[in-house]
Amino acid sequence: MPRYAHIIFDLDGTLIDSAPAILASFQAAFDAAGKTPIRPITADIIGPPLTETLQLLSGSDNADTIATLTEHFKAAYDGEGLKQTTAYDGVGDMLASLHSQGITLHIATNKRLAPTLKILDLLGWRAYFDAIYALDMVTPRLPNKAAMIARLLSDLTISTDTAAYVGDRLEDGESASANALPFFAATWGYGAITPDALRAGWTHLPTPSAHLLVD
Repeated sequence: MPRYAHIIFDLDGTLIDSAPAILASFQAAFDAAGKTPIRPITADIIGPPLTETLQLLSGSDNADTIATLTEHFKAAYDGEGLKQTTAYDGVGDMLASLHSQGITLHIATNKRLAPTLKILDLLGWRAYFDAIYALDMVTPRLPNKAAMIARLLSDLTISTDTAAYVGDRLEDGESASANALPFFAATWGYGAITPDALRAGWTHLPTPSAHLLVD
């Protein structure tokens, strides 16, 4: 029997390489708004929710400024931009294998729900996932990833001893630990936790290999 009945995945930097599309869309947003970011638009900014990232790049928490940048980003990314998204090598096979073994798969991502669903459809993965959770799935949005995972576990009545979370950033591991979930640290993406940064109880996942999650 697989050791977990449920596996919950992060999305950006774990299952998909969305960096080119996201970075290009941030640049397009600033260009359209006639503004200059205060720091380089590089892959290390990817991971937090959109609002927080725009505040970081703009150096502003002015509601009108952030709203304008948000709309320009959505126009660039949700249309043609996200079509640049690619899957990391081996991820499709991993998901197919886990799904075929009867393991129930879920997503809990900081990415907005609308582009998340579009990308899953683009890659042909939507049917693999039983539940797809995003911070903006409710209004007001969920405060953070730990709260999102807690809601998923509660909504679906999933016991923490039957599930695990897979992600690529320290926030992912901390959010899993906050919910007493085992955490697998994917170290192949742009937000990758280095093996020497793993905390007690976290497991290094060096490649997208299904058997590493279930054996």
